[in-house]
Amino acid sequence: MIPARYASTRFPGKPLADLGGKPMVVRVCARAAASGAASVHVATDDARIAQAVRTHGFEALMTRADHASGTDRIAEAVAQLGLRDDAIVVNVQGDEPLIAPALIAQVATALASNPRAAVSTACHPIHEAESAFNPNVVKVVLDAQGEALYFSRAPIPWARDAYAAGERRPPKGLPMYRHAGIYGYRVAFLKRYAALEPSPLESFEALEQLRVLWHGDRIAVAVSHDEIPPGVDTPADLEQVRARFDPAAETG
Repeated sequence: MIPARYASTRFPGKPLADLGGKPMVVRVCARAAASGAASVHVATDDARIAQAVRTHGFEALMTRADHASGTDRIAEAVAQLGLRDDAIVVNVQGDEPLIAPALIAQVATALASNPRAAVSTACHPIHEAESAFNPNVVKVVLDAQGEALYFSRAPIPWARDAYAAGERRPPKGLPMYRHAGIYGYRVAFLKRYAALEPSPLESFEALEQLRVLWHGDRIAVAVSHDEIPPGVDTPADLEQVRARFDPAAETG
């Protein structure tokens, strides 16, 4: 399921931005389809996005314009489809045209193989100081079962002794991971998500996934050993991504 809205403070119309002759959201659809998903749907509030998606052979669902988050939009779309409570839906952001199909499958498998978890997501190791101390890079700390203990914009876990000794990059062996904004959900969880009260943690960190942990649900985390490419947040990001697409290519 790919949530895509036209309005954006930093980049209006982003899902329809051209990448090698196709709208960005269509490139994301192609990546999702290559993951082995049973179906791929775009959940949108804009007729232009829906038309572009359908023109290129993918499915689009019209949803309300007042959703507070992509998760809420997906919950509405799932209700329209009438999916079973035990079905697994992967939320792939509409601005992730470089996402690896294998990662999408890995996130689905992480949830399918962990009956305790209601949600799954992904991460990859952080080795460099620039990412470790950047508040725009979200970190996740895992437990022994590969489930999320906490998400933060702070550099966690904190290597006390190494940093006190003057080290300015994560020391070797520090289990520091960058969280990637892809999620798997059980449909039963999506049905009750809207009733969960926001938590103080998510308000201060500006991280919606902390609501899940706050209310006691588990999040299984798939660890990618390859760096997960970032999404397209700005027009400058788009120009960098465009260099990766051949206008003659069919799937990117």
